[in-house]
Amino acid sequence: MQRRFLKFLQTLLALALVASLTITPVSLAQDEPPPPAEIVNDEGGPVSITGEVPYTNPFFTLGVAAPLVILEDQAGFVDRNERFLMPLASQTLGQITSDFFTSPFSYSIALPIEPQGSLRDVDQDETEEPGVQIFAIAYWTNTFGDPFLEERDLYGGGWSTAYASTRVSEDADTEREIVGGIFLLYAQDDTQGFPSGFGEDGLLFTEDDPIVTLPQGYTIVDMDTDPFTFDRSRHPVIDLIEPEGAALVDLSGESYPDAFNQFVDILAKEYAFTEYKEIDWEAKREEFLPLFQEAHDNQDSQAYLLALRDFAWSIPDGHVSGPFLVDDFRFATAGGMGVAIRELDDGRVIANFVLEGSEAEDAGIVPGAEILAFNDIPIDAVIDEAVAWSAPFSTAHFERLQKLRYATRFAVGVESVAVTFLDENDEETTVELAVTGERDSFNFSSFNVGRTDFELPVEYKLLEESEYGYVKINSFADNDLLSVQLWERLMRTLNENGVQGLIVDMRQNSGGSGFLADQMAAYFFDEAHKLGNTGRYDKSRDEFYFDPRNEDVFYLPADELRYGGEVAVLIGPNCNSACEFFTYDMTIDNRAAVVGYYPTAGLGGSVKQIRLPENEQFQYTGGRAVDADGEIHIEGKGVPPTVAVPVNEETLLTDDDVILDTAIAWLDEQLAIEIINGGDLLVGDEIEGELSPGVRVRYVLTVSEGDVLNILAASDEMDMFLAIYDLADNQLLSNDDLDAETLNAGWTELAIPADLTLIVEVSSAGDDETGLYTLTIEDAGGE
Repeated sequence: MQRRFLKFLQTLLALALVASLTITPVSLAQDEPPPPAEIVNDEGGPVSITGEVPYTNPFFTLGVAAPLVILEDQAGFVDRNERFLMPLASQTLGQITSDFFTSPFSYSIALPIEPQGSLRDVDQDETEEPGVQIFAIAYWTNTFGDPFLEERDLYGGGWSTAYASTRVSEDADTEREIVGGIFLLYAQDDTQGFPSGFGEDGLLFTEDDPIVTLPQGYTIVDMDTDPFTFDRSRHPVIDLIEPEGAALVDLSGESYPDAFNQFVDILAKEYAFTEYKEIDWEAKREEFLPLFQEAHDNQDSQAYLLALRDFAWSIPDGHVSGPFLVDDFRFATAGGMGVAIRELDDGRVIANFVLEGSEAEDAGIVPGAEILAFNDIPIDAVIDEAVAWSAPFSTAHFERLQKLRYATRFAVGVESVAVTFLDENDEETTVELAVTGERDSFNFSSFNVGRTDFELPVEYKLLEESEYGYVKINSFADNDLLSVQLWERLMRTLNENGVQGLIVDMRQNSGGSGFLADQMAAYFFDEAHKLGNTGRYDKSRDEFYFDPRNEDVFYLPADELRYGGEVAVLIGPNCNSACEFFTYDMTIDNRAAVVGYYPTAGLGGSVKQIRLPENEQFQYTGGRAVDADGEIHIEGKGVPPTVAVPVNEETLLTDDDVILDTAIAWLDEQLAIEIINGGDLLVGDEIEGELSPGVRVRYVLTVSEGDVLNILAASDEMDMFLAIYDLADNQLLSNDDLDAETLNAGWTELAIPADLTLIVEVSSAGDDETGLYTLTIEDAGGE
């Protein structure tokens, strides 16, 4: 109360003082132009800019094929428009002048005589003036469309918050505000004003900004000084800035225990699913710290790596990865007995692979034989105790499948295993099998079987028997530009050839860019659906924060690149992370069937890495992904199949691709066409009929050599399609649109070369519409 009263008295005194002054000097002061900017290094203004782009983030180069350093139009920031799309003409592209994949890389930009950026009047007076063009120098990567940046490249628009010449706030109260760094300005004359400081509110382009007048042409402004420094050097050097939030945290210089303690502190705040998975970080500290301390005391790097590996394995998250101890892996999995096993839906465990010529085959173990025990230990217990070296896992089903793989591997020194199974007479039999160095059984059970590392990121073909398209997306972490180019070529090919069904195989896709996955799924939609969001630990808020401005959405491609046919997506537990986001997207509005034995892996977040002693890069989940309703939708669950394939002897013990065959059968069912006999036609007939989805009507038309006909299918309700077949069901002609002005189909003045009996088939263009039509057969020959 006392403070408020004092403030009131101060206000009264200030008002009285203002009232006692004459107003003439104030008016004169308002009419005076701002002072000119104080220029340093006045060499006439920049003509080129060079600099370096440093990065430590290990994902900086992931998928990048067309990196760019450009002049980035800052009108979006001036307007605080998060969806601002910088005009193509404003995008002056630089050159990368060193190896992009080695940090820091260098760049050079030759400035145009007169740039084509957006003008903004920022001098805070009431006079409308042309204003200035304001640019940051910024790094981007081009993935979509032409060499310039479009909406999808810009993640929806706005301005750079990382790897730019500007410094952007990461604090909650001023998030995304530019608080320092360097702008490049262009003024078309010497009367345009620009702030010389942030003003009392600490924000740029607000009413309290102090203003100076710029010289005509280019000027560099350094906002890290107070007041700002205005520089007209001819060849300035401007390095871009990696923000703290993007930089790799490096604890490699710490001792083993100190690094571990600091890392646990980080995980306790930043790990995305602590509550969801009920992880007690202090309990883990208590469990593992003595191991790190002992490794430190003994200067034992191998013991340190083993402790770090075991710590990673203790976190039930498939995104988590620590050291992979290759020698230990080879030692522990050196032996096999020529058998791989799988578990059926009914709980039985069978041999689904027996190596030809092995002792197991000689002993009577055949594919399909039920396995009961190893060394008198029930097979369920063997599987439970197996060490899966592909750990950790986000889902129980994937952990179980991997343990089934490793249950038949044995360490160096194990000479034999007693295997109990049901023989061909269903009698329990135990045989002693030698353990050898064979790896065929282990390779057979791999979820990456058949991969060669020579695959393109997107590979496709036409399935000859079904005439459905088939595409395999091998990765979202390969070459993003190539992925999109191949994807768009596929979409054009499908549409140009009228392919009615597509199978998307995601069974061996280990993930990558979630944004790329979302935007590739967008090619199957006509609505810009909201997909969800990702929350991350916000240091200034000291909590996980879901920024509504970062909501994931589809950015739709051009109409001609969208595919509207039926789609089936093939999945398995080796569909990880971004692969799962693509699959989830395809369940929106039931856009596709999801076909598989099992759900996907259940990796529902985005990852971060930290550098630890011995130069170990440890990966953990730092982003918590949720659906459009704010619910965790993938992590720990995976995306389940909507068309589940049973796991039994029939589906496992075959050389056929049962999941692919199931998808083909599903597409056949969706695209099944009912053919209705419409009867005979004569020249001069006009027939009315009705169509519904999946229905075509066929008429028999007898024609004579020399006839000239107009054949027309017209409708006010549907996009019509006409086809003509011979009696052997060979398609002779087809037509979608008679001309550009109508959706009717047919031919005018069609000359008949011989006496023929033809089949005229009437349908809607996509076999998916309902409505009335009129079919007309006219004599166009005249007499």
